[in-house]
Amino acid sequence: MRKGALLIISAPSGAGKTTICRKLLARRKDLRYSTSCTTRAPRPGEKDGKAYFFLSREEFKRKIRRGEFLEWALVHDEYYGTPLRFVEDQLARGLNVVMAIDVQGALAIRRKHPAAILTFVLPPSLDALKSRLARRREAQESVAKRLANSRGELAAAKDYDYVVVNDDLARAVSQISCILTAESLRASRLDPSHPVAALA
Repeated sequence: MRKGALLIISAPSGAGKTTICRKLLARRKDLRYSTSCTTRAPRPGEKDGKAYFFLSREEFKRKIRRGEFLEWALVHDEYYGTPLRFVEDQLARGLNVVMAIDVQGALAIRRKHPAAILTFVLPPSLDALKSRLARRREAQESVAKRLANSRGELAAAKDYDYVVVNDDLARAVSQISCILTAESLRASRLDPSHPVAALA
């Protein structure tokens, strides 16, 4: 059995990382989604435990103190974090795990989990990003803040292993699926107890 691979997808708000994750999960039976925790309010249609686990600030901080996060960060004035136990359990079972998280969280995970596959999704253009954000049902100041933060996030793309441009959703999903397949076949992911691995 091979060890599972941890796929991190980051992108500026509105670039399509959540949609890409949903499409990847629909096409791959070997993939599990790591649902993050957040203190932000749910958007219309979001259900607790699906898009995120929605926590109060007090509850989130208790989890930090207990060491229950693989990583956590303060982004857009709200807390976001990745539950540790779920990720460790899935990888140990040989399953791949995908998570859609911000740049801070991705780089924090890379420090703790060097084998993580960091993939950055770029919008086709800044104008396209502005248009996508404008269509969201959020307060204008929230949209403006996310747009302002996107410039710093875009600059971090150079620290990632792969960069995919989401100008065609089906193609972007296919490219990221190919990245995951290639990475999961690395010799370093082969279980040391495998007969062939023992010959090395």
